[in-house]
Amino acid sequence: MPPTSETLTAERILEATEEVLRRHGPAKATVVDVARALGVSHGSVYRHFRTKAALREAVTKRWLDRTSEVLVGLVTDGDRDPGDRLRDWLRALFEAKRRKAGDDPELFATYKVLVNESGSVVGEHLADLTGQLTRIIGDGVTAGVFRADDPAASARAVFYATQMFHDPAHAAEWTKPGIEAEFEELVGLLLRGLRA
Repeated sequence: MPPTSETLTAERILEATEEVLRRHGPAKATVVDVARALGVSHGSVYRHFRTKAALREAVTKRWLDRTSEVLVGLVTDGDRDPGDRLRDWLRALFEAKRRKAGDDPELFATYKVLVNESGSVVGEHLADLTGQLTRIIGDGVTAGVFRADDPAASARAVFYATQMFHDPAHAAEWTKPGIEAEFEELVGLLLRGLRA
C-alpha cells in the first residue's frame, strides 16, 4: 500500500472507488482494491461505509447528484421564460448524460450496472429530476404561459416522453446522425402541448 498523509474522508474514498470501478469494472472491484488505492486498510474504508453495497450506493448517488446539480440553476432562474427554461433544462440533462457516456465510457458502463443495484438512490434521483420539472412547469402555469391542471403529472409526462435523451438504456442512440433534430422536434411538440 502506498503511504497516505491525507485524512481519510468519505469523499476521498468515493473518488478512489470511481477510479477502481473504472479500472476493474463493477464485477471485479473490491473494497480491498479501494483501500489499496488509498494506502489504507480495508477496515478504514468500512469505518466510513459499513458494507460494499453501501459504498457502491454512495458512489452511485454521487454520480447521479452531479447531474441534478447541473440543472438546479435552470430551475431557479425565475426571470426567464418558462418555455426557454424547460427547453434548456431538457437540453442540459441530455448533454450531461451524453457527456458522461462519451467522455468516460468505462465508468458510464459501470454506473449502468450500479444503478440497477441502487433502487432507492435511483428513485430519489428521479424524484429530484421530476421535482425540478414540476417547478418549471408550475412557474409556467403561474405566469400564464403553460396550461396544466397538475404540474407534477405534466412533469412526469415530459420526463417519460423524453427518456430516450436521458435514460442510460438509450446511450447508444445519443451519437447517431439526426439525434439533435429528433430532440428538437420532441421538445417543440411538448412545449406546444403545454402552452396556454
